[in-house]
Amino acid sequence: MNNSSSTQAMQIRRSSERGYADHGWLQSFHTFSFADYQDPDHMGFRALRVINDDYVAPGRGFGTHGHQNMEIVTYVLEGELEHKDSMGNGSTIRPGEVQRMSAGTGVYHSEINASKSGVTHLLQIWILPDRRGYTPSYEQKAFSEEERRGKLRLVASQDGRDGSVTVHQDVSLFVGLLGQGQEARYELAQGRNAWVHVARGSVELNGTLLEAGDAAAITAGGALRLVGKDPGEVLLFDLA
Repeated sequence: MNNSSSTQAMQIRRSSERGYADHGWLQSFHTFSFADYQDPDHMGFRALRVINDDYVAPGRGFGTHGHQNMEIVTYVLEGELEHKDSMGNGSTIRPGEVQRMSAGTGVYHSEINASKSGVTHLLQIWILPDRRGYTPSYEQKAFSEEERRGKLRLVASQDGRDGSVTVHQDVSLFVGLLGQGQEARYELAQGRNAWVHVARGSVELNGTLLEAGDAAAITAGGALRLVGKDPGEVLLFDLA
């Protein structure tokens, strides 16, 4: 994404501008170029390469397929997702849980909505690693509503601090649940960049209203003020 020339150094990416794919069993909105959606102006932001907003039909999912040299973070918003991989892991990912899979030298996995009735809504996030060739690995942790409500909770980081999952990149991912009028602040250090993605509801970011699916790129340090409007769920990436 091109840097904004505004004094706030903030550029908005509206939900309606995203790519979209309808596979019948899967409805997917692409913040950045992915598969058949290719836009040279939206190939990612810093090390953040993919944010797919996915709705998976009951009994369907992503069959076994492979990845290499990518940090893959899955965040479930509604429903459940069953995970299996070639490392021998098998788990169910539920709302509030963060799954991190480092594909490294190569891994195969599947992600299935095993429900017979409910749609699974998730965010699939890809982050470029700081180098190629890591040994594949897997991690999953739960973060309660209490930990996320009215604040920004660190859920992924390079050093795994504060109980977050570990990613092989200089990025910190925070998640917050902001009720109407609830406020969360974040001080972005000089030389750092931020990507703010609204997963549900709506929030104001430094006075700019962001609805579900909207995002903002911030390319200058300073204070970020998030205020819940229609109760919102927001992800904030702090990136080199």
